[in-house]
Amino acid sequence: MNAIEVEDVTFSYEETPILRSVSLDVVQGEFIGIIGPNGGGKTTLLKLLMGFLSPSKGSIRILRETTETARLHIGYVPQAHRFDREFPITVLELVLMGALSKIKSLRKVPEELQARAEKLIERLGLKLHREKAFGTLSGGLAQRALLARALLADPKILFLDEPTANIDPPSAGLIFEILEEMKGKKTILLVTHDLKTVIERVDRVICVEGTASSFLPKEMCEHFAFGLYHAPLLGLPPNHFGKKN
Repeated sequence: MNAIEVEDVTFSYEETPILRSVSLDVVQGEFIGIIGPNGGGKTTLLKLLMGFLSPSKGSIRILRETTETARLHIGYVPQAHRFDREFPITVLELVLMGALSKIKSLRKVPEELQARAEKLIERLGLKLHREKAFGTLSGGLAQRALLARALLADPKILFLDEPTANIDPPSAGLIFEILEEMKGKKTILLVTHDLKTVIERVDRVICVEGTASSFLPKEMCEHFAFGLYHAPLLGLPPNHFGKKN
């Protein structure tokens, strides 16, 4: 079964075209790496998949539902520096926010969710920081906390927007270790510029540059590592979009 189905999607910001005629399928349990140049539409694609933007043309189905109804099945990990670090909240409270649909008040958290939050905090090496203000954490620790928040509700699909950019190597290693543990169990879409690392781990790579093209990791060439995004390899035409057979 497909977890994600994107059919002929086009999107523009006012008069500026961002994505055009994008079609792709993602099978449940796939680990997908999303690459592409700045401004190519990677983050826009994630926002469309989460229902925060609507395509001007085409359709999107998530787990055979609309993007609006499927949000409860999705966990999202933004870059830490894009999250409001001034918001007065502890690490534990931040993690618990990942299940707000199941919590009436942070003072009355169901025991099961509290236990899961504590387990995630420990797994991500945050136990000593659980009562600290989120805004005081280093970039790497903050990114770990955001991953814990995304995983609290046990989502079926996980979207990550450059989660290892500009963080310390131990934190990046731990994040990838946890993603490896979930491989095949959850559908994962990871936006990244770290091509070398990602192709060693993902099932498939989607290059987003106005359109979307799909590759197996072995089909990638060294040009991509230098940001030279071009037509697909192996003789595929430039308008070969990311449909997986």
